[in-house]
This record gives sequence, structure tokens and C-alpha cells, in this order.
Amino acid sequence: MTFLPRDPRPRRVLLRGGPILAAGSGSGSGVGSGVSSGPPTAIGIEGGTVRFVGSAAEADTWAAGADEIVELAGRLVTPAFVDAHVHVSQTGLRLSGLDLAAARSRTDVLDAVSRRARTSTDAVLLGFGWDETSWADPRLPTAAELDRAAPGRPVYLARVDVHSGLVSGALCDRAPAMAAEPGWDGSGRVEREAHHVARDAAAGLVTDAQRTAAIEAALAAAAAAGLGSLHEMSAPHVNAAGDLAVCARIAAERSSVRVVPYWGELARTGGVDRARELGCRGAAGDLCADGAFGSRTAALSSPYADQPGHTGHGYLDADEVAAHVVACTEAGLQAGFHCIGDAAVTAVVEGFRLAEKRVGGDRLNSARHRLEHVELVTAEQAHELARWGVVVSGQPAFDAAWGGTDGMYAARLGTDRALAANPWATLRRAGVTLAFGSDAPVTPLDPWGGVRAAAWHHNEAERISVADAFAAHTRGGHHAAGDEGGVLTPGAEATYAIWDGAVREGDATLPDLRPGTPLPTCVRTVVAGEVVFDAEQPAGGQPAGVHADREHLDREQA
Repeated sequence: MTFLPRDPRPRRVLLRGGPILAAGSGSGSGVGSGVSSGPPTAIGIEGGTVRFVGSAAEADTWAAGADEIVELAGRLVTPAFVDAHVHVSQTGLRLSGLDLAAARSRTDVLDAVSRRARTSTDAVLLGFGWDETSWADPRLPTAAELDRAAPGRPVYLARVDVHSGLVSGALCDRAPAMAAEPGWDGSGRVEREAHHVARDAAAGLVTDAQRTAAIEAALAAAAAAGLGSLHEMSAPHVNAAGDLAVCARIAAERSSVRVVPYWGELARTGGVDRARELGCRGAAGDLCADGAFGSRTAALSSPYADQPGHTGHGYLDADEVAAHVVACTEAGLQAGFHCIGDAAVTAVVEGFRLAEKRVGGDRLNSARHRLEHVELVTAEQAHELARWGVVVSGQPAFDAAWGGTDGMYAARLGTDRALAANPWATLRRAGVTLAFGSDAPVTPLDPWGGVRAAAWHHNEAERISVADAFAAHTRGGHHAAGDEGGVLTPGAEATYAIWDGAVREGDATLPDLRPGTPLPTCVRTVVAGEVVFDAEQPAGGQPAGVHADREHLDREQA
């Protein structure tokens, strides 16, 4: 996709003839949102600001002075979504790399690597998304087998959760330090520190041009999904800091999805200073207190159901958490951590308790700190997080992909813990602000799919309403980033999406998202008044179908 150039003029745009979800519908983000008795059907925008929202009749005065009229023909307009947890460059690399999500055996993986090796000239072969829990035989390819599939080529294949991977002997030769790190067993599978070394070695073979193209591809995909903002979760063990500079350059040069950067590094190793240098919202995000369930690296208080005696790996203790939270609070930055297993969540919550004793609850609350994932959390802990104003950045697609009584979570954790994971209703009842995202490339950029997943959680007791889930995927993300956007009311920023195929019941504004119902399709995404995606406009051309230009408008008014 070619990015659209900036329009220097403050254009007046009128959208009419379809339902406008102006102020949200429900208070699912925990921020609060309003509900009208019936949806407005017109919205007027000037430059990057909403000027009026009302009926089609009220829009007539706007039509005379509009530069563009968008005839919605029943299409739905909503605030653009926010994805509160994304890895932008890795998402783009997955789009152009080897997608292993459909692999059902080690043979499938090896065959895919062999085919890519014959057709690709890249210095490193990158693959993403394999999940051995879906294979009849869970044996993994070895480094020697990968070397035979791609002779002489460095190969790095990330597991679906991106907390472990497979490497070829050729990549190991490029990074001999890998063999001395925890998480190395010589087979070709790497986790923990060994995985970080492997990922760094693979990333070092990706050219600047490839990286820029990957970031552009990810931003284009986000815009096409109706996303107006992404929270980029950078960290030393995840990606190079230069990725953030590429995102900033793209934003300065052209119309694009907005990127809110985070840097996941402890204050004691320079994380606060580095986050400031990089222009980040916080030293937060993928600052890992543990790993992931699929890789059996998430920290549990009781052993994994399918590996007795093993409780995963905790990477931070309460004192380390407290020191980081205090440092960030005093520096005016958000602190935050990745925590999935109950033992990791407990360590992080205890760290916040210690931090409260040092800086006070009011300062913690005003800092708007955040936690990523928080998959196994108690109701008591949820109430504490709410009291401290901590935002929970959650991924509903995790439950959709791996939850329930017969999914990967049940295999790893047992049924009871699997059904307790990702407890959206528990968190909402406690008053925690939810900010939903995908953790792309772990799960796709698919905000309506995320809303559906939260509303149809495998555990009925942990379901939230579609309205609440929508608010968490819009206003919740804005709240997490320190602003109160995500609405389309007069004076608000004009960041919105237009949706086709939104099946609605009666006077409802939000679409019917029951399983089996087609999800809405984005036809246009606008960020601060600038079009960043238009499905009906070829690059460099004029929009078709929803657009009326000035000449046509003059004829209409004559």
C-alpha cells in the first residue's frame, strides 16, 4: 500500500446517511461513556476536529460549505480502534515472512523452510506462528534438520507466543554466546535468555530497508483494520530502538496510524533515561516478569498440568518491581510489566504495594501505570490494581485461540485455571480500566474479533458486554496512553473508521457480533482528519462510491 500524502488544507467533510457511534456505548473501558436514545446519522468535520454530530436534516447547512460529502448508505461510523499492545516491526516481518500458523507437524515446518530457502535471497529466514500443541506429534524440528532444509542459511522460527523459538545451526554459529545462556539445550529450541540472543542475532541480519518496509506494511495493515493508534511495545530483548525512529519518521512524513511508543527496560539499567531519549510514554510494556503459558515459561504458583514439578520462570521479584515503579513515578513516566502467570502477577502486585509505601497512593494513581496480559489475577488483586489506577492491557484473542476446556490453556494449566484466565468481568467489576489489543504478531490485528472474543469468553462468568469490550478497544487505549480520546463529539479529534457489512439489530448502533455473524469490514480510516486508509480509492486516485467532490456538490446545491 502507498501511504497517502498529507493534505495541507483544513478540509470540511460531511458524513451522512448512516449510524454514528459518537460517544461510545457503555463504559467498558472503565473510563465512562455516554449513550444516546438513537444514533445520529451525520457528522461534520473541519480539519482534524469534529464540529457537529446530529441528524441528516441538521447536516443540510454543512453540505453547502463542504469540500467532501461522504454518503454512507447505511454504513457505520465509529471512533477508530486502538490496539494497546503491538510489536510493529515484527508484525510487518511476519506479513512478509514465513507464516507457520497452518503447520500441523515438524514435517510441515521443515517443508515450508525448504521451500522458502529455494525462493528467498534474504540473509536470514524468518518464520512465525508455529504451535506444537495443535500437532498430533509434538516433536519439534532440530537445528540439524533446519540446516538440512536450508543449507548454510541462518533460520529463526518464533513460536506463536514469541517466547521461544527454533534456530538452525547456521544461526547458532553466528551467535555462539547462545549456548552459554539459560534456555539452551542444544536441540535447536531456545527460550529465556538464549531466545533473546537468538532473536537479536536474527534481527541483526535484517537490513534497514527490510525493517522499514516491514514497519510500513504493519502500519498499512493496521489502518486497513480500522485502527487509528498502536501502542508499540519495544524492549532491548524484542527489537532495536531504531524501529521507533522509523515509526516517528513515517508519522512526520505522511498520513499514518499513530504510534505510541514504550520501552521495556528497568530503571536500574538505564530504562528511564532511555525511554525519555526515545520519546516514549513509559518504561513499560514488554518488561517481562515472566514468560508465556505455551512455552511453559509463565511463572505459576503450582506446577504446569502437563509438566509436573515445573512452575515456569519468574524474571523479577517484588523489590525490583517496586524500585522501577518508584523511579518511573518520580520521573513522570508510566511504569509497566508483562505478567501472565499467577506467581508473576503476585510479584508485581506486591511490588506496587511496596512502591505505594514510598511514593503514596495518590502519586501512583495519577501516573496511570499499566500491566500487560495479567492472565491469572484474583479479585482481591484486581481491586488493588483499580485503587492504584493501574490499566490492564489485555488480549481477548488469547482466550479465543487457546481458552476453554479443551484448548492449550487447559492442557498447560488444567481446566480450572484455564477458565479463570483473562478474567475481564472480574477486572471490570473491580473498577480496573481495560485497554484491549492483540499482541500482534502473536494474534492478528483484528479489533472487532477482539471485541467479540471478550463478549464471548469461554467462561460465561468472565464475559463482558459488546459495548464494554468496544469501549476497552477504543477509549481504554486512549486512557492508557494518557488522553481521553476515542469519541466523536463536537470538539473531539476526528479519528474514526467507516465500516461496511455491520449487521445490526433494530436501533442498536453497535453491530451484532455473535459467533458466526460476519464481522464489519473497514472501508476508510481517518486519523486527526487525514485519510490513512481508503478501500475505495486506489493509491493516487479518487475515492469511489462514498465520495462527492466539490464540483458535484455545487451542482447539487444549484
